[in-house]
Amino acid sequence: MAGRLAVVFPGQGTSGGEGAGRAWELARGRAVGGEVPYQLRVFAASVDIFARLREVGLSPEAVAGHSLGEYAAAVAAGSLWLEDAVGLVAERDRLMTLASRKNPGVMVAVVGVDPREVSRVAEETEGVVVAANFNSPRQTVLSGDPGAVEAAAGRLGGRKIRLNVAGAFHSPLMREAAVEMEGLLAGVTFRDPEVPMISGADGSVLRRGEDVRLALQRQMLSPVRWVAVIERLVELGVREVVEAGEDGTLTRMLRDFRGKDLRGRRAGEVVPS
Repeated sequence: MAGRLAVVFPGQGTSGGEGAGRAWELARGRAVGGEVPYQLRVFAASVDIFARLREVGLSPEAVAGHSLGEYAAAVAAGSLWLEDAVGLVAERDRLMTLASRKNPGVMVAVVGVDPREVSRVAEETEGVVVAANFNSPRQTVLSGDPGAVEAAAGRLGGRKIRLNVAGAFHSPLMREAAVEMEGLLAGVTFRDPEVPMISGADGSVLRRGEDVRLALQRQMLSPVRWVAVIERLVELGVREVVEAGEDGTLTRMLRDFRGKDLRGRRAGEVVPS
């Protein structure tokens, strides 16, 4: 199994440029006030990049997405029709924006602290604060009420980086949005993936359409366990990861996975400009 390749899709916090593919055509049809919603821009950019990767002959043997990126991963895996995904992502953006306005929150990355310590401190801190993203062995993200996140971060060492996101994603502050998304996902057809898709919630391999649906239904309130995703890819024999994104966020995080025989490349290093 040595030499297998996976494609991963970034989530919020990455830039979403402009493109000319089918995903962008559909995304522009969902523009609000002449502007394509942010999450839909990120999604369309990833799908467009993946299409270009396929054009140059790249064929992944596994896919995974970080949070929002799971929708692009589901399309790439052949589990979710592009048209359905565009509608779902547009609604996800709208619902999470509303939830963020109703329950303002923040996300702060803690770098250089054991993830177990970050989780313990979050659990012991009063107020709404959770360990929301386990991005790498060195980076864990806190999410929740501004005061509670600040209090938890203040009890931890390491370096703190406030993320440029609209709200406290993957925290209880997203509960209303998550409930509505669950209903929307229930009304969409999911096919069995053509290639294995790795769940961002626990690193499990999603092989049935219903598994993909359930993973997307639970993701808004579940932590992103990206460490588990990378460990699963290595277990499956993946040796190269290509990021279908513009910023290289997921590629950079691979540097923290010491001792893994894993190479990471941005799509721009694979697709001729």
